[in-house]
Amino acid sequence: MTRRGIVLGAAATVASAAVTLGAPGIAAATPPAVPRGGARPPAGPVSRGRSRDLAYEYLDLRMDEYGSGTELRLPRSYFGGYFASLPTEFVSSFAYDDALMVLAWLGRGRHRDVQRATVLGDTLLALQAADPIGDGRTRASYQPDTFPVATPPRPIDIGSPAAYTGNQSWVGMAFCRLFVVTRERRFLDGALRLGAWIETNARDDVRQPAGYTGGRNADDQPITYKSTEHNIDVTAFFTQLARLTGDRTWSRRATLAETFVRAMQDRTDGHLWTGTDPDGTTINRTPIPEDVQVWAYLATLDRRYSASVTWVLDHLIAHDGPYTGPSFSDTDVSKVWFEGSGQLALALEARGTRTDRTRSASVLDSVQLAQRTQANGDGKGIVSASSDGLDTGFGDLYHSSLHTGATAWYLLAVTRTNPFRL
Repeated sequence: MTRRGIVLGAAATVASAAVTLGAPGIAAATPPAVPRGGARPPAGPVSRGRSRDLAYEYLDLRMDEYGSGTELRLPRSYFGGYFASLPTEFVSSFAYDDALMVLAWLGRGRHRDVQRATVLGDTLLALQAADPIGDGRTRASYQPDTFPVATPPRPIDIGSPAAYTGNQSWVGMAFCRLFVVTRERRFLDGALRLGAWIETNARDDVRQPAGYTGGRNADDQPITYKSTEHNIDVTAFFTQLARLTGDRTWSRRATLAETFVRAMQDRTDGHLWTGTDPDGTTINRTPIPEDVQVWAYLATLDRRYSASVTWVLDHLIAHDGPYTGPSFSDTDVSKVWFEGSGQLALALEARGTRTDRTRSASVLDSVQLAQRTQANGDGKGIVSASSDGLDTGFGDLYHSSLHTGATAWYLLAVTRTNPFRL
């Protein structure tokens, strides 16, 4: 699972990297006690609009756990359930989840939403600038509970040091959207640094099919496989850079990434394979994940990927008690992956047939049901999976714990915000 870089079914060993990150003018903040969100909202059905607002309240709660106002800070990605049972509480903040939160806040776009998105964006910019290698990358995760909001600055903890190509693209897309909304040049500059990093470290047009590799691992060694997911991300990110800069070079680079995605589409039923083996050429056929099937359509709106959306409906829908929705991959279709529910609902809405809109609403109904009934929930946020132990097939497990990423994808679907397109 390259977006988060850890096995979510095991206690993570967090590597600490001593990096000085200055925050001039920012006062020291003592992390408050973990907020529990107050009284749980009533368990009865609520409107979609009220459900949306409650989900935004959850993102706000996580963002403000370790600071407030204009203080640079990070939110933890997972809360409660399995993660509260570990000997040491797991609080890592994953850059992919943080990017999704930025995009979700900008999707609603209220003044305080933009304010929080800007603060989180500035935090990611500060981490990019302070990276010990200093080549424009961001890392898979950081530790929010020791984030340096003090003067003089404290060392920061890098949770997972890997620099995955997909993560760079997601943070880059968040920066692009922040630039569009705020017109603050620093966000476009940060996005361009990430784009240059991908081009320098991941481009592979020698081993066919050409595309972009996985980036750099935790030991800063090249990741030699090519991921369909990553190349979808690069396609969207570089297309956004081309639009914002007017530089056609980014368009040509986006085309290279999308050409790889096309090469991964099965000619029989239209689904997309995971990517390649480390040799960069041999197709990796196991497992077949949900995200690439719907992301390809969302990133391009190309009808060729309509078949991959349909493939999810035909092969990956899980039923777990009262909950129905996509699972993570064909490895385990016994549990619902609610992050994928938001992705699928948004793709169906974008495809836009009458049947699609009905199915999209049904998928969101199940997420909303989980929001108010899940035992590990708080009536606001969305849990990652309908039950503990969802096997991704990539060596990771998802659990029924509150998750900023799943909550953000629900909000992107409800607000009809396509994160891949400006």
